[in-house]
Amino acid sequence: MNRLMSQQPAVCGVGQWPILSAGLVAFVMFCVPVWVQAQVTKVEELHFPPLPELVIPEPERVVLDNGLVVLLMEDHELPLVGVSAMIRTGSRLEPKGKVGLASLTGTVLRTGGTKTMSGDALDEYLEGKAAAIETHIGDSSGTASMGSLTEDFPDVLKIFGDVLRFPVFDPEKLKIAQNQVMAGISRQNDDPDEITSREFKKLIYGKESPYTWEPTYASVGSITREDVMRWHATYFHPNRIILGVSGDFEREKTLALIQSIFGDWPKGPEVSDAQVGIQANVPAGVFYVEKNDMTQAKIAMGHLGIRRDDPDYYSLVIVNQILSGSFGARLFYNIRSKQGLAYDVHGGVGLQWDYPGMAILSMSTKTETTAKGIDALIAEARNMVAEPPTDEEVASAKASILNSFVFSVDSPTKVLGKYLTYEYYGYPSTWLREFRQGIEKVTTAEVRMAAHKHLRPKEFAILVVGPRVGTKPALARYEKIQELDIRIPEPSAGM
Repeated sequence: MNRLMSQQPAVCGVGQWPILSAGLVAFVMFCVPVWVQAQVTKVEELHFPPLPELVIPEPERVVLDNGLVVLLMEDHELPLVGVSAMIRTGSRLEPKGKVGLASLTGTVLRTGGTKTMSGDALDEYLEGKAAAIETHIGDSSGTASMGSLTEDFPDVLKIFGDVLRFPVFDPEKLKIAQNQVMAGISRQNDDPDEITSREFKKLIYGKESPYTWEPTYASVGSITREDVMRWHATYFHPNRIILGVSGDFEREKTLALIQSIFGDWPKGPEVSDAQVGIQANVPAGVFYVEKNDMTQAKIAMGHLGIRRDDPDYYSLVIVNQILSGSFGARLFYNIRSKQGLAYDVHGGVGLQWDYPGMAILSMSTKTETTAKGIDALIAEARNMVAEPPTDEEVASAKASILNSFVFSVDSPTKVLGKYLTYEYYGYPSTWLREFRQGIEKVTTAEVRMAAHKHLRPKEFAILVVGPRVGTKPALARYEKIQELDIRIPEPSAGM
């Protein structure tokens, strides 16, 4: 406080602080800035005005005759244009013997060049224009993006269209991509966090679910250029693509440009993708992965979570905030600050768009405190019911969520990205506008009910990753431990 006051200009002409008479003290206190007089001593004494009305722009939605959905959002602040595309594909659609096919397609779609420009020539062209084009295929979607200066936008968009429509999948670039994936396979057991995430997902979704499949030397080695081309031909059609454009562009010219580049792309067949399976019952119990080059233990526990269209969605957003949304949240305060068991501790109920997320509590702790760490995480899950969220916790969580919400919509690009996601997964366009109201309406009773329903410690699958010697005392108290085999199958001869 003294340091802050010393940086303030003299107040009411008083530049020095000698011994003061009672009258002068009163005079000085009258002249001290209001912010000094209004100091509070407790957080509870802080009061904030209501949040102002937040106006979120909406993109214009246009659908071409071939089914291509276009979302437009102008922003003339900077001479830049960005384009993002979401393609209805994903590794969850791969056949089991070809795991890695979707990812390879997403990589070589960009690096393998087009009918008019090789991958290397494309790199050089974009570098000269300070532009970028990127492509990727993840679990549940494919993505492609481009960015350029406004003056280069028409030319770069034409190339972007060629990348989506006319890739050649250069065999040499495919081989490079395959080698990179295989190098990753050889290192997949190096990182304890990666092991924990991968093996926990298998426990929750089941080994037969495509959400848990990992590429192997055999699966990646079996993928041919014909496989990649077939994948592209199956899933890359205009009626499976949503195109978002944001930045410094003119609507009419841009729509005409998009029509000229994508309008003659024939519409693909109307097909429904196969449903992706998830095991019905998560096996409760304790599971162990031996990794002896660690000095800590990784702990993860939980069960299936929910989709975002679940009626408890807003309540669980608040539950997650109370659990680990800040340094004052329960997990951080009770496990990290009070007990000193972990530096890194997280937890919450996972919320995915079109399949259930994972409810998970996780932490890293010293091997000798593995047992205490397991007990502490279970206790926090139980306490969300035994010591349910208070009105104060709920109010604080709401304030934190709502105050930070503005940063998720503080640019047209961020807003457009959200609308692309809603369009892709079939959520209403009002989803973003309704978020604040949805959070504000949640009651403490609803938060408590959601925590009781979606955090079920008795059903937890508990995973421990760590050195056998250090974690042995913690695991010895359980009658049954299921050890997981994470050995990497050797590549076959000739690979």
